[in-house]
Amino acid sequence: MNALVARHITVTGQVQGVGFRPFVYNLARRLELVGSVSNDAQGVQIRVVGTEQQLQRFSQSLRDERPAMALIRDIQQRPADANELEADTEFTITASGGGEVEVSVTPDATICQDCLNELFDPNDRRYRYPFINCTNCGPRYTLIRQLPYDRASTTMSTFELCHRCDQEYQNPEDRRFHAQPNACEECGPQLQLLDAQGQAVECVDPFKTVADRIKQGEIIAIKGIGGFHLVCDAQNAEAVARLRARKKRDQKPFALMAANPESLNTWVELTEAAQARLSGVDAPIVLCQAKDPQKLPGIAPGLGAYGVMLPHAPLHYLLFHAAAGCPENPEWLQVPQQLLLVMTSANRSGDPLLTENHQALEKLTGIADGFLVHNRDIHIRCDDSVVNGLFDPPTLIRRGRGLAPQIIELDRPVPSVLAVGAFFKNTVCVTKGDRAYVSQHIGDLDNPGCCRTLQHTVEHLLELFEVQPQAVVSDLHPDFFSSQFARDFAERRQLPIYSVQHHHAHIAAVMAEHQVTEPLLGLALDGLGIGEDGFLRGGELMRVDGDGYQQLGQLQSLSLPGGDRAAREPWRIAVAMLHQQGLDKQIAQRFGDQPGLATVQQMLDRGINCPSTSSAGRLFDGVAALLNLTHYSDYEAQAAMVLENAARRYLRSASARGSSRSDSIKSQGWPQETLLVSVSASGLLDLSGLLSRLCELDSDQSDYGAALFHRQLIDGLCHWLEWHGQQQQLNTVALAGGCFLNQLLSDGVSEVITEKRYRVYRASQLPCNDGGISLGQAYLGQRLFEKEFL
Repeated sequence: MNALVARHITVTGQVQGVGFRPFVYNLARRLELVGSVSNDAQGVQIRVVGTEQQLQRFSQSLRDERPAMALIRDIQQRPADANELEADTEFTITASGGGEVEVSVTPDATICQDCLNELFDPNDRRYRYPFINCTNCGPRYTLIRQLPYDRASTTMSTFELCHRCDQEYQNPEDRRFHAQPNACEECGPQLQLLDAQGQAVECVDPFKTVADRIKQGEIIAIKGIGGFHLVCDAQNAEAVARLRARKKRDQKPFALMAANPESLNTWVELTEAAQARLSGVDAPIVLCQAKDPQKLPGIAPGLGAYGVMLPHAPLHYLLFHAAAGCPENPEWLQVPQQLLLVMTSANRSGDPLLTENHQALEKLTGIADGFLVHNRDIHIRCDDSVVNGLFDPPTLIRRGRGLAPQIIELDRPVPSVLAVGAFFKNTVCVTKGDRAYVSQHIGDLDNPGCCRTLQHTVEHLLELFEVQPQAVVSDLHPDFFSSQFARDFAERRQLPIYSVQHHHAHIAAVMAEHQVTEPLLGLALDGLGIGEDGFLRGGELMRVDGDGYQQLGQLQSLSLPGGDRAAREPWRIAVAMLHQQGLDKQIAQRFGDQPGLATVQQMLDRGINCPSTSSAGRLFDGVAALLNLTHYSDYEAQAAMVLENAARRYLRSASARGSSRSDSIKSQGWPQETLLVSVSASGLLDLSGLLSRLCELDSDQSDYGAALFHRQLIDGLCHWLEWHGQQQQLNTVALAGGCFLNQLLSDGVSEVITEKRYRVYRASQLPCNDGGISLGQAYLGQRLFEKEFL
């Protein structure tokens, strides 16, 4: 007879709230093992007794058969006390334990196929119940108040389970065992439809009523998983225009939601990679190439791509079901549906996403014609995640619902720090041991609501993960709200504070994510970041080695007539470019109709209020205006996005003329001209030759000019990297900064420099823009703290 052995097994990672304990329970019973499984603050604790062969199969199956939402970080095993060999006669699930929190919090997940089947099964007791969920799907992070993840620690604690739900909850063999948001029509959250004044609307079927009102052109505020959306008919141009006017969002793109991929195929080019991301458990917004942007001109003005998404909450599916006439045959889910919805965050532009019913009724007065609300509280607001499907594989633009928070594994255990991010696209990061926890997208810190959200998010993450920071890290810019908050926080707790250079933090974020420890070349291209000398940088090449960096070069400086105003009015930058090139005679010909032109010319002539910057973002803006693609920016990076779209338009037309259909830099569709970008003796990237060539182009060559600019900049940047790589004897490169959201630029530089035998790192788990910069700040702060105190 084979001897019995006992083991303690600790499983860490994203293993709570994903059905891991019932999975372990059923696996152990299948293998005829005895013991127990429980949650605690570290993760999942397993005590198991069986033969050596049984335990080997058990350990292997933990990884091979894990639940779909589980992300296992580590499995540690140690022998158990021999006295425990006879302590158990069966395998059980025991109560959660306490201890110091080391577990990962599970993000919210889109409705699973099993729940979707039940949602539209007339014989199921949860038929058309809008809050159906199980251990494999549903809200998680947005409901959690504290760990361990149990119902009492969520906003579902106010809903007492009915007898049948409780039986499911207590049964380890049931799909809803310990599904904390488990509920049904009898015991769970309820919907209510309200009119524009907040009064209850009497109706038999709120989804049919809402679908009908949307088809009639109304705007409805709908409470979802992480907050409210404003919803209207995307094919109703008047409704879209009305939403833009009411929300004061003139041109910034709206996201679209369709019932299924078959419906989206009408509007966008769905690559295999993009469709896989759309259908993932996080169900993000995915940026896809529009088939004909002119069919929906109000959705993404001036751009050639739409942000599209699929339903992620049961109530979204119920809305499409009602719009389709409530078909009984489930095949309706697999065929194209007529309804296409605008789904945009429910707030006034710039304000944080609304999560509470009373807030929505107050703040959306005059915007929404009705409200579909419910009484399940949202503890943590989460905007929709956004993914760039133009890349393959798709890359992150914004981390929110479905993705936040997930741990970033660090290269080693380090001191706990709090990093408070930047001004735009703010996130915060806390570290503990060898893990970094990056928050959901908070927003731009130019309004009080987002500033309060930052404060609340810091408090929540520190409490949730039981982190006592030993240091605080902020951006070098002293006037950011995040920097002011960091100083106050550090002073109250008597902690050291470190201010780190913006682009250094950008590069450090990539290094932290990929656990890079050797020195490398860091190329940071973005809108703006203040340097150690106070100069406004935005295109910078540096040597980065741990917590230190050496600036090697920057882009040729541009003048910004009017300072920040030039970012909103790129024609000013184009005028400065012409002035710099000695082409003042062209200024009146190109921009004579712009109000204030004479004043701008005087500012340039006298050097008054024309700060210089090496900003790549402002370079893109200025070139867009120079090529007459746009003279104004209604939102951040609009001009740069219009410029990228023009380059894509040229490449598509080149494809139609017979060139290969590819955005690869190897494609013959790109303009083929001698390199006009050079590296000066001091290591500066000189763009004057390129700008001079762009000034020569005729007015009908805008798309060609956009493609030429991209091609020349890509080749110039790679020449620059190679020049400094030889000087520094380095062959590793990190690319970071918001400009690398531009797929043509990012893939082009990566492809060309890789062919020159350089190893390239880019952001993957986090956005390359300021949404990932808090991780880089934390990485640098840890090393600065160690250098000073350890």
